[in-house]
Amino acid sequence: MSAGFQRARRPEQVEARRRAILAVAGELLAERPVAEISLRELSCRVGLAKSNVLRYFDSREAVFLEVLDGLWTAWLDDLAEALGEPGPAEPGFVREERIAGTIAATLTGRRVLCELLSAMAPVLERNIPVEYARGFKRRAAANTGRLGELVRARVPELPPGEARHFADGVVVLLSGSWPAAHPTAAVAAVEPAGTPVFELADGLTNLLAGLVARQR
Repeated sequence: MSAGFQRARRPEQVEARRRAILAVAGELLAERPVAEISLRELSCRVGLAKSNVLRYFDSREAVFLEVLDGLWTAWLDDLAEALGEPGPAEPGFVREERIAGTIAATLTGRRVLCELLSAMAPVLERNIPVEYARGFKRRAAANTGRLGELVRARVPELPPGEARHFADGVVVLLSGSWPAAHPTAAVAAVEPAGTPVFELADGLTNLLAGLVARQR
């Protein structure tokens, strides 16, 4: 298999090799957290030397950022359907609570996406070259912008900048709440009984309702 990878020359061959590596990365992520997966293990599972994997991706982190990008866009496709068509005005902040709850429910049901989003800034973006970082951040901005547009289509009084602020807030709140809600075994063993857990839906509701209230 390694020799076959080395012989890949045409663009379609290179793309096929990249897809194979990403597929294996996805399989590993389904088994355990990204922090527990090394480039060596990924290479062995694919059937390559580490140096051969690095012919197709700049680093271990770049592999998982590519997986993240695919999962992120797939989630947005499903979220657009889950949110449904924009409806009439509703009393109070019923609309905001429903939108925030839908976003939270569709996110927290996707463990790998949540883990990669929470690891994106503190871990995965720490070992990538500038050119790759530029391309990835452009795609990440497009994903965040699309989320803002989905929300604004259902909350039309929200200015574009505020809708984008909310979309950025989704990533920030998730990045902080996911690790806290999924502690290591050692931390879970010493947590006092009844320790409150931050609810993503509540945080997103408060953020969205607050942004809407500022426009009134």
